[in-house]
Amino acid sequence: MGPVLTITQHIGFSRQVVRIAGIGAVVLLLAGCNLFGQPKIKEEAIVPPETLYQQALGEMDAQRYVTAVATLEKLERQHPYSEFNEKAKLMEVYGNYRIGKFDEAIMAADRYMALYPGSKETAYVLYLKGNSYFGQIKDITRDQKISQNAIETYTLLISNYPKSEYAKDAKDKLSVGVDQLAGKEMSVGRYYLGQGQYAAAINRFRVVAEQFQGSTHIEEALYRLTEANLALGLTSEAATAAAVLGHNYPQSTWY
Repeated sequence: MGPVLTITQHIGFSRQVVRIAGIGAVVLLLAGCNLFGQPKIKEEAIVPPETLYQQALGEMDAQRYVTAVATLEKLERQHPYSEFNEKAKLMEVYGNYRIGKFDEAIMAADRYMALYPGSKETAYVLYLKGNSYFGQIKDITRDQKISQNAIETYTLLISNYPKSEYAKDAKDKLSVGVDQLAGKEMSVGRYYLGQGQYAAAINRFRVVAEQFQGSTHIEEALYRLTEANLALGLTSEAATAAAVLGHNYPQSTWY
């Protein structure tokens, strides 16, 4: 096609020559298509669902989680209505969690629970989902949306499946998540306190004192409430915070 364009732009040729050249180019183009043929699309070989499922199980047992997830995806792709799909989707949650693909694990968990709402594995799926959030919790200077998501997921697990084998570990990790959120509030509150923005600081410390009573920051929060209220001349509020601190934590280093 390239030479034809060059020829048609050459002012020394007649229209007839151009027309003939154009026809020749079309013939050559068609011949070229015939010569090289259509690009071949490699078709995926269809493997029986049981074979793929057993292969994925073996890969899971060998801790080849990346390969296992790929096999499970192939199973779902080739056999979307297979009898193995429920188990495959459960394994996909676990596999993604183990290789640190936390967002994929969370999406797989949500997909599983939407498709199988009455499954006996729901507690386990919630646990893996909570752990996937937990694995992404960052330091208190960062946004704590992930911590909030972890708390919500673990709380749902503990509330709905209190006797589950995963409930105890969920409670422990829930405490860490709560502590993380409380730490964030304390960090912001200290900043406001240092800037002399006492009302804003009080609001942050009050959140910790009222909403995160089980956190390790509660004692300091009560102390800071006393400090900030005194700075504003609110002696009654300061006395109340100090009294709660002294009554509940008499041995505290903050008292």
